[in-house]
Amino acid sequence: MRTRVVVSAVALAFSALAVPAAQQAVVAAAPAAGVGTMAVTWADEFNGPAGSRVDGSKWNTETGNNNGNNREHQWYTDSASNASMDGAGNLVITARKENPGNWNCWYGRCQYTSARINTAGKFTTTYGKVEARMKMPRGKGIWPAFWMLGQDINSGNPWPNSGEIDIMEFLGHDLDTVYGTIHGPGYSGAGGIGMPYNGPNFADGFHTFAVEWSPNSIAWSVDGNVYQRRTPADLGGNTWVFNKPFFVILNLAVGGEWPGYPDASTTFPQQFVIDYVRVSTVDGGTPTGNRITGIGGKCLDVAGANPANGTPVQLYDCNGTAAQQWTRQGDTIRALGKCLDAASGGTADGTLVQLWDCNGTGAQRWAVSGANDIVNIQANKCLDAQNNSSANGTRLQIWTCTGAANQKWNVAA
Repeated sequence: MRTRVVVSAVALAFSALAVPAAQQAVVAAAPAAGVGTMAVTWADEFNGPAGSRVDGSKWNTETGNNNGNNREHQWYTDSASNASMDGAGNLVITARKENPGNWNCWYGRCQYTSARINTAGKFTTTYGKVEARMKMPRGKGIWPAFWMLGQDINSGNPWPNSGEIDIMEFLGHDLDTVYGTIHGPGYSGAGGIGMPYNGPNFADGFHTFAVEWSPNSIAWSVDGNVYQRRTPADLGGNTWVFNKPFFVILNLAVGGEWPGYPDASTTFPQQFVIDYVRVSTVDGGTPTGNRITGIGGKCLDVAGANPANGTPVQLYDCNGTAAQQWTRQGDTIRALGKCLDAASGGTADGTLVQLWDCNGTGAQRWAVSGANDIVNIQANKCLDAQNNSSANGTRLQIWTCTGAANQKWNVAA
C-alpha cells in the first residue's frame, strides 16, 4: 500500500541573481561540510527495464493535486507514463498536457499530469552527503525539484517547523540557474534562506547536485563546486531544525506562484531525467565504526540489528556486528543510523540509555573525557552499566560520575 504524503514546498521568491564572483571564490575554497570518511548507505541507480516503475521498497508515489499548494497546475499520478525507467539507467519523470482521469484541481479541470515520489517511512538520513545526477526539463512553468523534509512532518510537527532542505530547484525558463534553500520556523516560503547558482544550461546535459550536511552546517554544490554554506548564524535568531532525520523527494511540478505558468512557448511532454540518487554517511551500511568496550571487556551493543526508536543499549560479548559499531559525529555517538540517547531527555540517576533518531537535543550530546568517561553533557552524568554488572544484556543508564569500573569506556577516536 502506497503512503500518500500531503506536504509540499511553499513557493520561493528569489531574484535570479548570479553568485558574486568573490563570494563564489570564498565558498568554493572552503572544504565541504563533510563529517569524515563516508560510504554510500542508500542509493537508487534506476537500472530497471524500460517502462518499469520506481522500486516500491524505496519510494512512495504520491497522487493528487498537491492540495493546491503553491497553486500548481499538475495532477500527480502513479502511472508509468509519468514516472518510469528508460532502460538506460535513468528514471524519467514526465510532465504531460493531458487529463486521462478527468481529475479536478484547485483551479478546475486539471490540465497536466506529472509525478512526485518520496522516501517517507522507508528511508531517512541525518547528516551525510545527499546527491543526484540529473538533467533538467525546460519551458515556462516547468519546475523540477530534488529536496528533503523532516520526517516529523508526518507525526504532528507541521511545516515549516519540521524543516525543508531544497537541494536543487530549477525554473524551466531560466536554464542556467539552480537554487538551494532551507526553510524553517521564521524563514519559510519567500523568506527561505538560500541563493541561486549560475552555471551552464542545465537542460543540455547531466549535472550533479548535492548537499553535504553535518551538525549545524549544510553546504550546497553543483558538479562538486560548493557555492553556499548555511549555519544557525544565518537564521537571525530563528531555530535551526536540521539536526534530525529527513526524507528525500523528487518531483516535477507544472506551474505555481513562483515559477509562473506554461504559456504558448512551453512544449509538452517535458522530462526530468535522474541518473541516480545516493546518500553517503559516516556509518556506512556495514560495520565501519569502532567498538566501545566497558566493564568486563564487553561491548556497547544495540539490542537488535534493525532498531526502532527506544531500542535498548546494553553490554554484550563483542561480536563484530553492526550493532556494535559506533561513530562519533560532533558531540553525538551513533550506530545503525541512530543516536545514543538518554530516554525522554531525562537527567536523573538511573535514566536508561537507548537508541533514537538523531534530533540534536541535549539527550544525545555526549563528551568523552581523558579519564575514559562518557558524559551526557545535559545531565553532567556518566554512562553507567547497571548494578556494576558485566553480564550480557546489562542495561546502560546515566548516573552521577563515581570513577567506578562500570563507568569506564574504551572509545576509539
